This record gives sequence, structure tokens and C-alpha cells, in this order.
Amino acid sequence: MTLNYQTICSNSLLKDLPDKHKEVISRRFGLKNEKETLESIGEDFGVTRERIRQIEEDGLKRLEDKISLPVVQNVFQDFLKYFKTAGSLKREDLALQDLGGKNFKSHVSFLLTIGKPFQRYGETQDFHAFWAVDGNALNVAQKSINNFAYKLENEKTPMALPKEVLLSYIEISKNILKGPDGLYGLADWPEINPRGVKDKAYLVMKKEQKPLHFTKVADLIGNGALVQTVHNELIKDQRFVLVGRGLYALKEWGYEQGFVKDVIANVINNSGGQLLKDEIVQAVLKQRQVKSSTVLLNLQNQKYFIKNSEGEYTIRKA
Repeated sequence: MTLNYQTICSNSLLKDLPDKHKEVISRRFGLKNEKETLESIGEDFGVTRERIRQIEEDGLKRLEDKISLPVVQNVFQDFLKYFKTAGSLKREDLALQDLGGKNFKSHVSFLLTIGKPFQRYGETQDFHAFWAVDGNALNVAQKSINNFAYKLENEKTPMALPKEVLLSYIEISKNILKGPDGLYGLADWPEINPRGVKDKAYLVMKKEQKPLHFTKVADLIGNGALVQTVHNELIKDQRFVLVGRGLYALKEWGYEQGFVKDVIANVINNSGGQLLKDEIVQAVLKQRQVKSSTVLLNLQNQKYFIKNSEGEYTIRKA
């Protein structure tokens, strides 16, 4: 770092302020220790939070004639170049880290606050707090974010960041996130923002692309995932289908919920209402990892199925 922000703040900017103004600004921006609230400073001074706010405001106004100092202008030019390179805006926490490193984040925040070209946008439901140097930057970023979100919604799969979309735009968005594999997607997608064991199980099965025993799912999740917890989540979540003893598959792969008899009924219905034994067995074994004898045993249940004179099975009507 070529510029010592701490020295610039203390010697070039705050040095000539009245002690009370200097202390309030230092404590409000955390230039020496942690940032403090108006209330906590007011309690120490024995005055109201409103009075501390007035002192802070007055102190910042007193600094306006020092903004033109060459050393301060050099800082602002460096900051301006940084933001222009990023598309005229940058998420606040990332900007403070990039510009101030580990030790001078508070000083950078203070300098941005008194700098005329810089405007802070507070956190909202859709955006993280960020700084900008162009009044139209948010509109440009928002249009870019919306276009990418629309594309994601249509494709329904994570993707790399398009060349026309600046990273700094996506970074301020709460609705588009970078997933564990480096691809981007909507924030409510489990593959992008997994929440809890069930989403982690879903990601594991999508990666493996085959039915898995719940113990294997727990093993692949790792991080001490409890086998019984994984099993309980798989049972409750409609995204997973029990296809064999302890074996689960994803419903989106074409598997249907239900017992073997339910699968048989669906197979018969989908075929037009009647089907030969071997055809039923073949179709059911694509849905369930069970023995052929299990399918045949269910077919013999005359409470649900009837065999006609041609050897075809139909569903008994209620």
C-alpha cells in the first residue's frame, strides 16, 4: 500500500479539529478502535445521541476545505480509478477490503464518506450495501442483473458469468450467487446455496447421477453428517423417492412416489389399462430396485389387480 490512510486521516484531516469533534468522528468511524453508536458516545459525553450527531455533522463540514489537499486528492484519484475499473460501483465490504486491507478498512470508509465523487447505497432486500461513483451505475447494474436472472430462470441450471455481465454487478446482488463449483445461479437454488442436510443430500445425488443408499449419501456429505438424520430428511423430502431397501433416487429422474403396488398401477394405467406380466415386471424394475418376485407377489394381490383370460393384468375398480 503506497498511501498510509491512517496518517492521512489523523494528520492531514482531523489534526486541527476541536478535540470533541475529533473524538466523535474517530469513534463513529472506528479510526482507532471499533465503530461506536451515537448512543454509546453520548453516554460518555453526558449528552443525547442527537447532540453527538450534530457534532459529527459539524465536524465533517469543517473538513470540506481540506478535501482539496494534494495528499487527499491523490487518495480520491486512486479510489476513483478503482471504482471505474469495477464498472463504477463495488460492494462495500469488498471495496473496503481491496482498498484498506486488514488494517485500514475504517479509514477507507471515512475517506469515501467525505469524498465528493463517492456515494454510498445502503443495504436493501435485493442488494448489499455498495459504493458508486456514477449516479446511473445502479440502473446499469440492475438491468444487467435482471437480464442474467431471466436467463438463469429460463435455463434452470447454473452457468458461468457471461462476458457482458460485470462481476461487480453480480456481487451486489442478493438474488444471484456463486455456487461451490464456481458457477452462478439463483440464490434459492440448492445447488447454489444449499441449506441443511436435505439440500446437501440433493447435491450429492445430482453429482452421482444414480440411486444411492442413505448411508452412502451421509458418507458423501461428510462433515460428520449423521446417518439417521440423512435418512429422516430423505424420507420427508418429496424430491427423493425410495426405490429399494434404503436406496433413494431423485424424483426429477422420472421416479414415482409410492409402494411397488402403486408403481404397478401407474404402469398399467399408462399402458392403456391392461398389460402382460413380463411387460409389467420390466417397467416396474426401471422404477424400483427390487426382485422380480416382489413385483409378481404384488400382482397376485387380487384386492388391487385382476388377470383376464388373455393373461393381461388390469386394475380392480373400487
